[in-house]
Amino acid sequence: MSTFGAQAVGIANIAMDGTVLDTWYPSPLLSNHFDLPTGTIRLAAHELTQKMLSLVRIDEDRMVEQVAVRTTIQDLSAPPVDAHDMYLRLHLLSHRMVRPHEINIEGGLDLLSTVVWTNKGPCLAQNFEDVRMALRSRGLIHVYGIDKLPRMVDYVVPSDIQITEAERVRLGAYLAPGTEVLREGYVSYNSGTLGAGRIEGRLYPGAVIDEGFNLGISSSIVSDKDRSLVRIGKHCHIGVGSAIVGIDLGDNVRIGSNLILEPSTMVHHFENENLVPASAIAGISNVEITHVADQVEPVVRPLR
Repeated sequence: MSTFGAQAVGIANIAMDGTVLDTWYPSPLLSNHFDLPTGTIRLAAHELTQKMLSLVRIDEDRMVEQVAVRTTIQDLSAPPVDAHDMYLRLHLLSHRMVRPHEINIEGGLDLLSTVVWTNKGPCLAQNFEDVRMALRSRGLIHVYGIDKLPRMVDYVVPSDIQITEAERVRLGAYLAPGTEVLREGYVSYNSGTLGAGRIEGRLYPGAVIDEGFNLGISSSIVSDKDRSLVRIGKHCHIGVGSAIVGIDLGDNVRIGSNLILEPSTMVHHFENENLVPASAIAGISNVEITHVADQVEPVVRPLR
């Protein structure tokens, strides 16, 4: 993990009860040293640009105060300390300033509140029906979701990517240039792509896939309870409806359709023609793993 730090000035939405709904950091910085200790402070008007100052206000309809803050993290290898801290780390990932698992986000999701994400801004869930009534004077209210994590594109839009459905990519996703997230695709926080490829399946937290990939519809890459990271190598194809759970794959691996590969899954290995657990082939390259007509278990054989 990285031992450098980060700092950013941002705008936080804070509910009247003090709940931090979100914090937006448009231009985060990385450095080996900052003069301020880890933490978040509110900024005075003279410390802000005119554009940032124009965003500081009280939104009475949403019952939210928009405040300017500066968040400093001296050591990104230490876990986050509050919601502002966690939001800055998520921004670093989506801005491609750090890669998944290069920084510590352990326990960070527990620091975030469940928020009603709307086209008028984030709202507290507990009083939302009163807020909806007040907001109707400003037009129709669209609720995008009720969740701890917002859509990435409302905070960060990386260059040279395609996202067909904005709701399918969470803030904290890392999308390399050339990544296409199509309608059925999904990318969670602290997961992502290291090169160009096509996603019609799902990347869950901890899943990282290298360039040249193709994730078929309804396929999944998932870290299991014993591992926080799953690495998939270059030029891999994951078939329709298949899932890789807690197992690394090397380069040039083709997974057939409707195949669930977990560490305990028994597979036929081409080298010795014996059954072995899938954990024994973790990191393997240049193979295809698929079902064949005369075998109950999946078969691992050289890529043709």
